[in-house]
Amino acid sequence: MRVVRHLEHVSPRLGPVVLTLGNFDGVHRGHEAIICRAVDEARSRAAAAAVLTFHPHPVAVLAPERASARIQPLHDRLERFCDLGVDLAVVRRFTPAFAAVGAEAFVTDFLLPRLAVVHVVVGHNVSFGRRREGTVDTLRMLGARHGFTVEDVGPVTAAGAEVSSTALRRELAAGDVGRAAELLGRPHVLRGRVMAGDRRGRTLGFPTANLHLKPGVLLPPDGVYAVRARLDGTTRSAVMNVGVRPTFGGLRHTVEAYLLDFDGDLYGRWLAVELVARLRGEQRFAGVEALQAQIAADVAQARGVLGTGT
Repeated sequence: MRVVRHLEHVSPRLGPVVLTLGNFDGVHRGHEAIICRAVDEARSRAAAAAVLTFHPHPVAVLAPERASARIQPLHDRLERFCDLGVDLAVVRRFTPAFAAVGAEAFVTDFLLPRLAVVHVVVGHNVSFGRRREGTVDTLRMLGARHGFTVEDVGPVTAAGAEVSSTALRRELAAGDVGRAAELLGRPHVLRGRVMAGDRRGRTLGFPTANLHLKPGVLLPPDGVYAVRARLDGTTRSAVMNVGVRPTFGGLRHTVEAYLLDFDGDLYGRWLAVELVARLRGEQRFAGVEALQAQIAADVAQARGVLGTGT
């Protein structure tokens, strides 16, 4: 998959394009239905499947006081696009000036001079352009005028509810990682580089990897989670703690993973952690021995949830 930051850098030799566009935060089942439909249509037309996405999120630019934490960093979003078969991802920087572009001008002055769009696939409730004035009907009107066709993909449901980034964010914020996985179609992943911490876990007998995450990424509530950690193509069972470690009077938020049955150096390496189940909330313990006993119980519970072994 090719990634470009500016449409001006797309070669005219790219040929016909089937396009979809949106923020796609989380790339959940609803987003995947739209993107997969665009990919399928592109293959049937011998065209390139392209996704136009925006960064940062428009709300973070236009109303930062109302901006929510991101479900996914941009890197993970792009990786998922690639997994779904997208040929070209255009990452458009969202600015106040870009937000002021009207819906028709967005299509006629921004998209069409740079991409040979033959078909557009969007969600049923898509909105774009100044004050979100553009709709599916706007696209159909412009398509009839400029020679491209348009289709919209209806809402996708999972576990009896409509899938949306809002619903996904709500489940993650509540700590219901199982429900979030149903909306995503896969476990939610936190990805970070392992950085040196205070090495307190090692002194407790449970050495942890301290994950440095991209700023602004949505975290589940403080607590202990059964997770699967992906490292260099290998997946291992693990226990993850999110919080401030109140037993030791901690103030700084940390995300730490203890990989079961693992003995090796993780510093500087990237770790992707799949959230499987929330085991408990974060607690303050009377002392080190009580904390050690609880961690041992957490590990035993995680083994039961994940299956014994690595």
